[in-house]
Amino acid sequence: MSATHILPRLTINTDLARKILVLFLRDAVTKVGFQRAVLGLSGGIDSALAAYLVAEALGPENVLAIRMPYKTSSPDSLSDAQAVIDALGVRSDTVEITPMVDPLLERFPDVTNLRKGNIMARMRMVVLYDQSAAFDALVIGTSNKTETLLGYTTIYGDNAAAVQPIMDLYKAQVRQLSRALGMPRQLIDKPPSADLWVGQTDEAELGFTYDLADQMLYLLVDERYTVDEVVAEGFDRALVERVWRQVRANHYKRTMPNVAKLSGRSIGHDFLYLRDWTG
Repeated sequence: MSATHILPRLTINTDLARKILVLFLRDAVTKVGFQRAVLGLSGGIDSALAAYLVAEALGPENVLAIRMPYKTSSPDSLSDAQAVIDALGVRSDTVEITPMVDPLLERFPDVTNLRKGNIMARMRMVVLYDQSAAFDALVIGTSNKTETLLGYTTIYGDNAAAVQPIMDLYKAQVRQLSRALGMPRQLIDKPPSADLWVGQTDEAELGFTYDLADQMLYLLVDERYTVDEVVAEGFDRALVERVWRQVRANHYKRTMPNVAKLSGRSIGHDFLYLRDWTG
């Protein structure tokens, strides 16, 4: 369907969003005793936006961006990531994950593409957390709101981080803010992809476009519409129901692990101090 009448609802004040996110990053990193940050730079728009924001918040000399290609990764991913590195002047490194991933794949020759992608995502997070210790830095996440709600992330992989600056921005809003920050055009316009195999795209994997998902999710989550109310806006019922099932089924990826309560002060239940508690 053409739901262009809904798109304005996703429009953000990019100047205000930039200011909020930069201040958020500066506060979240420094108040726990760090001055530096590390993040994975994939060559996609999400990690690029996170890099732009954290470089502004902490200074480019305090940011380490790591490219982590696999042997099937597109050369464009490396060059697009390098364009961000060059534009920002952040520190950078490239860690090839093929020698780390392939031994496990050889052990399980029947591995599916889903498992293979999860292995790559988790291996990249191993690299990031190791380098966060070496660089004395916090790991900055690069997940957006659309993929997080849909569960299109790997738990303890690409959704693992100490701070998540863009997780409250839908994909359309990520593009808006990226344009406002002057990001290289090729990153904004390229089809979103986890770059797991040649020709792989997020939207082909999901079975619908991000633009369509953004609009349905905004109504379901932000506006608290029922499925029937979203359908009344002109969306296909089967698709709305599928998207809402996906949001509900993947809720466990968006929360801390459930803790069995045995005491009067249980972590995650009653022991819920704010991050900035003192004394």
